[in-house]
Amino acid sequence: MTDQATGAPKPHPRARNSGQPNSVPAQAAPRITGAQSLIRALEEVGADTVFGIPGGAILPAYDPMMDSSRVKHVLVRHEQGAGHAATGYAQATGKVGVCMATSGPGATNLVTPLADAHMDSVPLVAITGQVASGAIGTDAFQEADICGISMPVTKHNFLVKDPDEIPRIIAEAFHIASTGRPGPVLVDIAKDALQGETTFQWPPTTELPGYRPVTKPHGKQIREAAKLLTEARRPVLYVGGGVLKAGATAELKVLAELTGAPVTTTLMGIGAFPDSHPQHLGMPGMHGTVAAVTALQKADLIVALGARFDDRVTGKLDSFAPHAKIVHADIDPAEIGKNRAADVPIVGDAREVLADLVVAMQSETADHADEPGGRYAEWWALLNRWRETYPLGYDLPEDGSLAPQQVIQRIGELAPEGTIFAAGVGQHQMWAAHYVTYDQPATWLNSGGLGTMGYAVPAALGAKVGMPDRAVWAIDGDGCFQMTNQELVTAALNGAPIKVAIINNGALGMVRQWQTLFYNQRYSNTVLHNGEEGEPSRGTRVPDFVKLAEAMGCVGIRCEDPAQLDAVIEKANSINDRPVVVDFIVHEDAMVWPMVAAGTSNDEVMAARGVRPDFGDSDD
Repeated sequence: MTDQATGAPKPHPRARNSGQPNSVPAQAAPRITGAQSLIRALEEVGADTVFGIPGGAILPAYDPMMDSSRVKHVLVRHEQGAGHAATGYAQATGKVGVCMATSGPGATNLVTPLADAHMDSVPLVAITGQVASGAIGTDAFQEADICGISMPVTKHNFLVKDPDEIPRIIAEAFHIASTGRPGPVLVDIAKDALQGETTFQWPPTTELPGYRPVTKPHGKQIREAAKLLTEARRPVLYVGGGVLKAGATAELKVLAELTGAPVTTTLMGIGAFPDSHPQHLGMPGMHGTVAAVTALQKADLIVALGARFDDRVTGKLDSFAPHAKIVHADIDPAEIGKNRAADVPIVGDAREVLADLVVAMQSETADHADEPGGRYAEWWALLNRWRETYPLGYDLPEDGSLAPQQVIQRIGELAPEGTIFAAGVGQHQMWAAHYVTYDQPATWLNSGGLGTMGYAVPAALGAKVGMPDRAVWAIDGDGCFQMTNQELVTAALNGAPIKVAIINNGALGMVRQWQTLFYNQRYSNTVLHNGEEGEPSRGTRVPDFVKLAEAMGCVGIRCEDPAQLDAVIEKANSINDRPVVVDFIVHEDAMVWPMVAAGTSNDEVMAARGVRPDFGDSDD
């Protein structure tokens, strides 16, 4: 996207008299409404899709949208769905997602997706209507101070009262959302600004004097990082979502193969490095692989790239990676040193950091006769031992029912090449992270930082709208699905044939797992059917997800028999004229392993219930 912050306005034609009797004054620019100016500005910044719902304060903006040939509007069923759909669109396409809502409850319904996008650094522009400027502060009908409400969960926000300011603020909003550390920007527009007259001028002169993200890393810091990588004997590349946001996956692969260092990718970084690559240890953290968790704990050097040392990765912070030096590279200087002090702090765009680090490492390794990665031979011997001794795995239920891990694994194996997967939050999210192979970027979408139940269905919708030629599977739980499944109607009516796998264990699975492990199996309010806990019949299924799917214009299928699993998945993959919902009835006692209990050290990782790995002499 063109940097609008440096753009200069084109002068409007002015009526001039040449002094000649037949001279005709230049025609003045036509007057249009602020709403028309808004839609034209969206066209100019390249927005092609808006997810939203009209209402009183934003209604003026919807009328000129009917005349736009470049901006498509997707009418969702709930504003939360609009926000998550815009997020899914942005994550799948790499473009800025756009959502729109009216004032008051329409705007406040966007708060959760705004917070979600803020935590996961997703470029989003939310446009909300506001009561007329003269009524602001009077508790007018459907008035809410959405700028004040959303301030902690947006990168920036604007309140627009003058129609002349609309083009400039839209340009600034898109620039802020998509540069530096991406994030959500809110533009709240008073109704009289939308109705008032203005002239449209593009490109506008933008005014962002304090906003200058640093993208180029400091050369000295790069050289220091390269030196530490050369000297280290147990390095780990700890890769987060920032590498995906920067489009730096190719550079990451070059660096990893040049150094021979192991790679871990966080929940938000999945797809930044191919899962199938022999140097990939998997995901670290609370439910990370034993090899990834332990590699970070035993490392003597951690090179953090676009990651933020969040609590789900570090466990008990003061016990995390006690012997490791830290190289921390991030576009956001506020992240460096926030949770873990950095020995070498590097502020810069991940792509530029990696490119410079590759050059520096080529210079460093030229002075060494050993093969790349040869100096890490002992380290890889340990890592491979951990991988072989404590691999990911699961047991099939003794009663012959479906294992949820089995369902998700087969969906991944049978999915078409390039399929995009969007996950809800909970057990199914962790299983989808572990048992689907992600070798391409932007094929794994989830709510990582905020952990938003209800994310999957609208995010999958947004991804499908943005990438219509790609298959999109939503991996959801029966709890998550009941929060936002109304957006299946949106998918059906807008020709977005997503696939939804409901991993139906009749419970709020992750909460139930914690109740099993930490609350003496006291299952308080986690059962989602009307039978007793553990009852074989599982009670009456309310709602019947197959009938519900059919009522919303989708194909509904149920699968309970492992023998029918592949046939059901293949049938779902073959239907491309409507959304498909598959209700997979799975065993309720399955748990997510490995696991580090909240508040404990990563040294206490459990490979399975009651199984704590023995690392022998790995500290020597």
